[in-house]
Amino acid sequence: MFEKKVKDLIRKIEENNRWRQRECINLIPSETTPSPLVKFCEISDPSGRYAEHRTMKGKEIYFYQGIDFIKWVEEELKEEMARFFGVSKVELRPISGQMANEIIFKAVVKFKNRNRREGEPFRRLRLVMNNDLNKGGHLSSQPMGALFNYVEEDPETKKERVINFPVKRDNPYQTDTDRLADLMKRERPELIIFGKSMFIYKEPVEFVANLIKDWDPRPIIMYDMAHVLGLYGAMQAPFQEGADIVTGSTHKTFFGPQRGIIATSITKDSPIAKLWLDIKSRAFPGSTSNHHLGTLLALLMATYEMNHFKDEYQRKVCENARAFARALKDEGIDVEGDERSGFTETHQVIIRVSRYGSGNELAKRLEENNIITNYQALPDDESFLEASGIRMGVQEMTRFGMEAEDFKQLAGLIADVVIRGMKVKEKVKDFRSRFLDMRYTLSPEEAAPLLGGILDSLFSRKLLNNLTSEWR
Repeated sequence: MFEKKVKDLIRKIEENNRWRQRECINLIPSETTPSPLVKFCEISDPSGRYAEHRTMKGKEIYFYQGIDFIKWVEEELKEEMARFFGVSKVELRPISGQMANEIIFKAVVKFKNRNRREGEPFRRLRLVMNNDLNKGGHLSSQPMGALFNYVEEDPETKKERVINFPVKRDNPYQTDTDRLADLMKRERPELIIFGKSMFIYKEPVEFVANLIKDWDPRPIIMYDMAHVLGLYGAMQAPFQEGADIVTGSTHKTFFGPQRGIIATSITKDSPIAKLWLDIKSRAFPGSTSNHHLGTLLALLMATYEMNHFKDEYQRKVCENARAFARALKDEGIDVEGDERSGFTETHQVIIRVSRYGSGNELAKRLEENNIITNYQALPDDESFLEASGIRMGVQEMTRFGMEAEDFKQLAGLIADVVIRGMKVKEKVKDFRSRFLDMRYTLSPEEAAPLLGGILDSLFSRKLLNNLTSEWR
């Protein structure tokens, strides 16, 4: 029975691998395929090990032995990430973007209570500003998500004291900065959270930073870059615009393993300097014990790749997104965003499909034709149950070598499915067969001996001999 279960599982894994990696076009904007180098790092010895550590009396204390290598990995990764962001303080231990956000919320609450008087009750955040979930805001920054329990409740409405960025009436994907200025001066939030999951425009970080720079105390500015982390600098550089904290996922446009990260521009002479101490303590022991050392090692490899290839990668992603949006529009599909500015400033393209069916139905139909997307409730929809839109991202297929002209061809295949109700599965499989080798990493010829070395160091000679025999 055990052997049968194992073989059945392996068969299903192989079938899914072939389908997703060789036969499908993946357009989900929150996903990517890591390089073979990154994947092999992820399965190496640190996977499953522990390396708990914290700062005590000015020294970093580790509580396990046998961790010299992973200690080096963590320090090396801090340097690489600091180079990527252009700041010196990076916290690597969150294992997801949502955890990174929750760490910040815990830390800000702790920081705000540092100077409370004796007998004064521990308080939550008085007021938080974020993007409305129905206007593209990310779930993790909502009271129903990671913000849960960290913000005060209005005694009259019994709802959490959260206000949303106002959006333009003619373009609900962009912030209305005129109304925002009035709202902020009136309400004076303690924490401002930028970032979205339906993300096609820059956020008004510099506008807000200039608006609140003389407030005392001034709000903390946080930017959740989960979706656009891999476009840092090309799409937007929040630290240069006045953000205090950036969080993010490392597996969307940043082409690493599934983890989270926190970076900050807070300096030791900043009035909020002690917030960094609270962030570190909420990372460990506040939110993590084992911080998944296999993916930590893999993130180092991915960051080497990103720092080396980011200029070309970021440029291609943004070019391909605009070309894809334009081609979809030319095919007769309604594309959200401002046509005058190319519909999008990120990797995402959002289409409105309600003329042909619900987003839920059409996303399923696209999947049946090997085009993987996700349905999306648009700002004027009541819920995700009957979504009007489909959200797509170009980052993964850009890395597999698709260019602007290829995305134009893909737009025609999508129109065949959405508008004309055609079955194009075999055409999609044939189309995908042209894009199997990954870019922005070492070539297969360069990577192969290195991957072989990892396998040789990881598995027994007997197993490797049997594998080699089987492959022959």
